[in-house]
Amino acid sequence: MWLRVENQMNVSLLQPLVFPTLQDAVTAAKPGDTIIISSGETHISSNIFIDKPLCLLGDGMSPEDTLLFCPRGFESALEFSASSRVANLTILAELGTCLLHRKGSLVVENCALRCREHPLEHLSCAIVSTADAVPTSFMLHRNGVSVVETKIEGGKEAVRTSGNLVLQEVRVVYARAALVFWFNVSQKCLTGFEPSCQVGKS
Repeated sequence: MWLRVENQMNVSLLQPLVFPTLQDAVTAAKPGDTIIISSGETHISSNIFIDKPLCLLGDGMSPEDTLLFCPRGFESALEFSASSRVANLTILAELGTCLLHRKGSLVVENCALRCREHPLEHLSCAIVSTADAVPTSFMLHRNGVSVVETKIEGGKEAVRTSGNLVLQEVRVVYARAALVFWFNVSQKCLTGFEPSCQVGKS
């Protein structure tokens, strides 16, 4: 099912699948649903907990057209405990984390993750993963984060891990205004030929 997030001023009672806030849409969504987030607006996103598989998509021509903003005083904009996909969005954290990954397989594609410059900038990080590696026999999808063609700006570091997953397969393109990243946060590979090491790839 497709749900949509629109500005409160534009929401009609005759549109049952249109919601005034991202939190409302996430609450109403069922596992496997896609949430389209309207462009041209700033959507407040503070500690939104996602514990079911969802896809969050910005509907603009580029990630910069759709902004999720996490104000100061909140740990993260989005927190994931289920396999999900985030695409074509700009996520700005004033002082905290853009994406907090607890478990599941998270794909971040063609996004812009920004931590605002601040004297306490060392507290900010675009992506934080606290997940541990889990044997395939226990999970349909193993824990990990896969980042594809995503701009990351600000913060002390782009990625921080506190579980036993590690940053791997990093590729960076130096664009004019930002660095564009491709990487995986996944189980440490002992050999490049082990299928179990292909975490976060399709």
